[in-house]
Amino acid sequence: MARPPGLKSGGRGRGSGVLRAVGLLLLCGLSLQLYFVARIGLMAGVAPQSTTFQRSELWRLALDQQPVAWAQSWVDEARIAETLKRAVIASEDTGFVAHKGVEWDALEKAWAKNQRAEAAAGRRQAQLDKRSAPAAGSKPRPVVEPKLVGGSTISQQLAKNLFLSGERSALRKAQELVLTLTLELLLGKRRILEIYLNNVEWGEGLFGAQAAARHYFSTDAAGLDSAAAARLAVMLPAPKRFEQNPGSAYVSGRAATIVARMGAVALPR
Repeated sequence: MARPPGLKSGGRGRGSGVLRAVGLLLLCGLSLQLYFVARIGLMAGVAPQSTTFQRSELWRLALDQQPVAWAQSWVDEARIAETLKRAVIASEDTGFVAHKGVEWDALEKAWAKNQRAEAAAGRRQAQLDKRSAPAAGSKPRPVVEPKLVGGSTISQQLAKNLFLSGERSALRKAQELVLTLTLELLLGKRRILEIYLNNVEWGEGLFGAQAAARHYFSTDAAGLDSAAAARLAVMLPAPKRFEQNPGSAYVSGRAATIVARMGAVALPR
């Protein structure tokens, strides 16, 4: 029996609508990538005024109504001490000069470790949930958060801070990798390091090497000695936590290790 003409036409219409929707999504995705490429290309000669991470922090502080003094001041590469460049590379990305933007082995190891951490946190949370419900008026049961580690290079950190949100998803990680490779292709190592050091967070509302040097050591970014530079490098993974006690035993011990490694660090040329 022949299908009624109206039903056949409706099927074709739905198929065409799906194709148009897919085409529109692809076009939007391509437009976004071209936008990112244009923005990164512009950074070859123009310093970024702010990053996505900085704007999100400013918005968070405004919502929390926290009176935090915002501090950031761009300084050119020549006005950032080589000690800080070496310390940050030694602490955050020892293969910075050699790799093409991504350390695949480090990413794989970090992913495996995070999977184990999330599984352990899930088991711990399940144990807590099996216990009796908290009494009325008592504090709610804490949520067990896994201790995650990162395997990101300096280039990946910069890509994320410049353009992306803090969510964790496969799509966001894929976009980060694309942006990282674009940064490496269009800017090169020296410019990437310069932009990174001028925008990375060193405390609540504190961004960039110049602001950090002034805040913690009352000097300019150009005047940081090896010990001071190493202390700043130690703070980078968790600046909001370390700024509470920048002279802690952990910071001092880790800084000494970084100082010992700095002599072997190669700087980008």
